[in-house]
Amino acid sequence: MPATDPLSLVFAALADPTRRAILSRLAQGSATVGEVAEPFEMSAPAISQHLKVLEHAGLVTRTTKAQWRSLSMQTAPLDRASAWVEEQRREWNLRLDSLEAHLRLMQAEQMNYDTQEERP
Repeated sequence: MPATDPLSLVFAALADPTRRAILSRLAQGSATVGEVAEPFEMSAPAISQHLKVLEHAGLVTRTTKAQWRSLSMQTAPLDRASAWVEEQRREWNLRLDSLEAHLRLMQAEQMNYDTQEERP
């Protein structure tokens, strides 16, 4: 079953290196579909499919002026993904800090126990 929540759509879109490269290009500024497709050795339908995934995730918007189709990157979905990653990082750092404190306590208790056993 395909993911439909916004965060899953963003991560799924970012999972592909071609889509990440497209976003890197659009981070430099808006571009036409042809300009975005130029560095890739793939068919126009394949590029179009990648763009649809990026659009569906809200990472790219497409505007049409006369015969030109321009693509622009939208950073809000990336900001939300980044915030989620940072939240996870904080949580795991807290857990690891707690584990470290627990291990140090266990080590101190073991050293205490060992020194007590050595006494006659």
